[in-house]
Amino acid sequence: QVQLVESGGDLVQPGGSLRLSCAASGFTFSSYTMKWYRQAPGKERESVALITSTGRTNYVDSVKGRFTISRDNAKNTLYLQMNSLKPNDTAVYYCYVPYGSGYWGQGTQVTVSS
Repeated sequence: QVQLVESGGDLVQPGGSLRLSCAASGFTFSSYTMKWYRQAPGKERESVALITSTGRTNYVDSVKGRFTISRDNAKNTLYLQMNSLKPNDTAVYYCYVPYGSGYWGQGTQVTVSS
């Protein structure tokens, strides 16, 4: 069965960095676009970044120049490098694969606060 397991969330000060990971299994990871979403308290879930099977990337405007999505197909792992973090980056971050009906991980909490 498809599994997506996120890790790497933490409490970090403004201006700090974190790297999130998403370990994938149960499908041919290298063949699929992978996405990161986030959901802040009281807000709708929003798309943050995506990476296609060929390595093309796209980002929401609010994170451009600060976040970098990448993938290691040999390890079936998706990453999100987050730099220059701001308080409004605080959210639960989820990875998602549009395989079949679509699958979500359980999420990892990122809190940016002094």
